Amino acid sequence: MPLEELKPKVTTILQNKEQSITDRLYEICKLLKDNVNYYDWVGFYFKNEDKEELKLRTYAGAATDHEIIPFGKGICGQVAISNENFVVPDVKAQDNYIACSINVKSEIVVPLFKNGENIGQIDIDSDTVDPFTEKDERFLEFVNQEVAKVI
Repeated sequence: MPLEELKPKVTTILQNKEQSITDRLYEICKLLKDNVNYYDWVGFYFKNEDKEELKLRTYAGAATDHEIIPFGKGICGQVAISNENFVVPDVKAQDNYIACSINVKSEIVVPLFKNGENIGQIDIDSDTVDPFTEKDERFLEFVNQEVAKVI
């Protein structure tokens, strides 16, 4: 499904106040994983209170041991510090990569801002080498902007 067609679905999920925020975030993860063929794992990490680490809030995809990620470690930890999107076309070429699965070939992480502060991120792993484009970045920025409205 084209990314543009997913935007209204994202908005509808987030507007469902009968579900908890975590449940809505899970529905977003599931929507993206199920409808973008190269999104093989989709998760949201958030800053863990006042600690210099990220905590996995919810995800869709294979189970992961990486529920806590220190700032600076791995792609997610680097984004927590840089406040910038990070696209990794081939994880084998990254020195500071935390392997979640032997199947993962690429990753994209986009920070989530609330009132100008980086409070978390959406993290997507793909079993395909170099599938992410600028369209993915813009789409995931949209997702995070919508999420920030309900957090």
